[in-house]
Amino acid sequence: MFNPQKLEEIAKQIADSMPEGVKSFGSDVDRKIKQILQAQLGKLDMVSREEFDVQTHVLLRTREKLAEMEAKMDAFEKLIELPKAEK
Repeated sequence: MFNPQKLEEIAKQIADSMPEGVKSFGSDVDRKIKQILQAQLGKLDMVSREEFDVQTHVLLRTREKLAEMEAKMDAFEKLIELPKAEK
């Protein structure tokens, strides 16, 4: 779900902002930062862009169907009202 290149870039920025003493631990720090980032981002309630686009399409189609059904319902209600008005 997350772009690995972007995750790598964020991890590098965090590692670069660490004090020199921490940086001396080398790749362990980089690896741990990536692990923490992945774990925390995984906890977020997020969806992929593809999934978002699919759900947007489903919602638009549902709205179209609802509008069609409302129009039919209005037509049926008018048919029901017509005989009452003639009496």
